[in-house]
Amino acid sequence: MIIIMAVYWCTEVIPLAVTSLMPVVFFPLLGVLSSKSVCFQYLNDTSMLFVGGLIVAISVEHWNLHKRIALRVLLCLGAKPALLMLGFMVVTAFLSMWISNTATTAMMVPIVQAVLDQMDNTEYDMTMMEQATGQTNKVIELEEKNASDPTSAHAIGSGQDPDNARSEEKKKRKRICKGMTLCICYAASIGGTATLTGTAPNMVLKGQMNQLYPNNNDIVNFASWFGFSFPNMILMLVLAWLWLQCSFIGLNFKESWGCGAEKSDKEKAAYNVLKTEMKKLGPISYAEFNVLLMFISLVLLWFSRHPGFIKGWAAGLFPGGEKYITDSAPAMFIALLLFILPANKPKFTSWNASTSDPEQTKEDTKKPFLTAPLLEWNVVQKKMPWSVVLLLGGGFALADASAKSGLSVWLGRQMTPLGYIPPWATATVLSLTVAVFTECTSNVATATLFLPVFASMAASVKINPLYLMLPGTLSTSLAFMLPVATPPNAIAFSYGHIHVLDMVKAGIVMNIIGVFCVSVAINTWGRPMFGLDTFPAWANTTAIP
Repeated sequence: MIIIMAVYWCTEVIPLAVTSLMPVVFFPLLGVLSSKSVCFQYLNDTSMLFVGGLIVAISVEHWNLHKRIALRVLLCLGAKPALLMLGFMVVTAFLSMWISNTATTAMMVPIVQAVLDQMDNTEYDMTMMEQATGQTNKVIELEEKNASDPTSAHAIGSGQDPDNARSEEKKKRKRICKGMTLCICYAASIGGTATLTGTAPNMVLKGQMNQLYPNNNDIVNFASWFGFSFPNMILMLVLAWLWLQCSFIGLNFKESWGCGAEKSDKEKAAYNVLKTEMKKLGPISYAEFNVLLMFISLVLLWFSRHPGFIKGWAAGLFPGGEKYITDSAPAMFIALLLFILPANKPKFTSWNASTSDPEQTKEDTKKPFLTAPLLEWNVVQKKMPWSVVLLLGGGFALADASAKSGLSVWLGRQMTPLGYIPPWATATVLSLTVAVFTECTSNVATATLFLPVFASMAASVKINPLYLMLPGTLSTSLAFMLPVATPPNAIAFSYGHIHVLDMVKAGIVMNIIGVFCVSVAINTWGRPMFGLDTFPAWANTTAIP
């Protein structure tokens, strides 16, 4: 059954979500699991966390709060080529930590396109002015030469042809366009790794840990994942920026950074585009402020629920809170508030109606006291990726069936010889394998297929399962080489600035950078955070009936 679903997920002969529903039919028929046990996996605690986080992300998108944040940061960083690329990558990575990578890319690429178009238009205007000025100067100089020395008239114009310079400038602009476009889709994939709800494979790991190791003491939660993955994201983002800078813009610090130099016309044009887009948004609205407040509240609730080094609010305010309250509770609490809080300030005029203007009083009386909420269900219904929710559920059902049928134990026994290989080498090889596999398969499907195998492998060689599962999960987001590898790549490719070969060349090095950063993270600060040097007691609790 797992092989059939793996083939269907890889080839997409039917939609991924439809393939994910196959366990509901076949596991009960084959006597592997009961229908009740299978269906329970499709909307468990991890799924509710995913849905709650997405609802908050949808509200941020709905009120254009993400665009305001992006433009504000870009205006602060400036319009120098190096800083502009860095600004685009920082903003994209930050936004993709909280909203979907696809939505972030779909918003950022048009902004990049507008900036690039304005820079090209300014360059064209400058070229036309230079040509006109050059022709005028040439005529004046020719007349002077003819008056003083007629034999030197033919010597004028024998200098270098400006066509070569214009050709080089055109090639440079094309390279900048490619680099600016690629940096968006790459930063979106990198940024999604930083938070537990940033991308679906992270949620697969969370669900698989709860499914395979129910007594894991909630070792993978929002705070612990952020503490591990955020530094890794920063390292990966900086190296990616340096690589793209070197490949498409060049490391000419004087030209790229221009410290202390005056802004060129192209830089002023780029800055004016960002400023114009910011003005279109107007001042921050009441709804945007409320959504921002809800977003910040959710992040604080996630971090402070069970920080680890001190007692969190779950244990401090509620008896037995650490046992009963997980990250899904604050996510759904904030999601509920978004459907309740009004989008506009409440109207109090009907309580103090003035008789001086009867028509105005009548209109005010008809207005509702509370306006529409910050978020309505029809908006959520349109933007919620329900197929991913089903895909998560199908993966959880497979993991549960593998554990209860004895398949996990059998796989573990087959992998016992791997115990002679150093754990860091095993983790690196597995990361490379997943990074290559995810180029042609859905990230979620890749995580769903590989993580149970990695868990069995870890049990067979007696190492911490997270030592293999963490890098395996992060590697599913290293889809940089092909336009079809992930939706952000496809969106960036659709604008026509880059070719498949451009993405492959840049993506190969990006994959190497990604695996290197993951290996550094898991072998340095990841060891003390998750106790990766020891085989934990909770890893022995996978019971097989």
